[in-house]
Amino acid sequence: MARTQGSHSDITGPKVRQAALRLFARHGYAAVSMRQIAAEVGVQAGALYNYTPDKQTLLFDLMKTHLDELLAAHDALPGGAMPFPALEAFTRFHIRFHAERPDEVFIAYMELRSLEAGNFARIEALRRAYEQRLEDILRHGVEQGAFAVADPRIAAMALIAMLTGINTGFRRGGRLSLPQVQELYWEMVRKSVAA
Repeated sequence: MARTQGSHSDITGPKVRQAALRLFARHGYAAVSMRQIAAEVGVQAGALYNYTPDKQTLLFDLMKTHLDELLAAHDALPGGAMPFPALEAFTRFHIRFHAERPDEVFIAYMELRSLEAGNFARIEALRRAYEQRLEDILRHGVEQGAFAVADPRIAAMALIAMLTGINTGFRRGGRLSLPQVQELYWEMVRKSVAA
């Protein structure tokens, strides 16, 4: 990708991404122009094309980065063979990871409709890979007789939706701490699957 002589691509590139992230989360992808992103960064609109070919690529890159980081962080967790500890670890991890990234989460869920078909398919595959991790935990728990779940796929999607809802109500410095919220959510998850 071409770069303007004397520019600082290692500084400006991340600033473009952060500005787009903030603006997309605040106003929605469709309502944000490349000119607005450029103004937020403090560069000319034409200079943005040194860092991204277009707005769609910028949205896709933000979503893909979020999901790649989510998968990598989950894969770095210590593995566990027992169903309840594995499910508890997933629950606490999901809440912590998502609570720390409200803008990324909002965009990853609310702006799927804005992706072009090819980009949507790639993002959906990453989302499915993450959901599969939870589905595998649930299926394993059912096989061991620890969980009473009629359909692990449906249960995984329902639990992820519930856990991701943390971003609609949790605020740091609010009534409950993040560990307290994790504990409450874990109790709900545990009761919902227990045999």
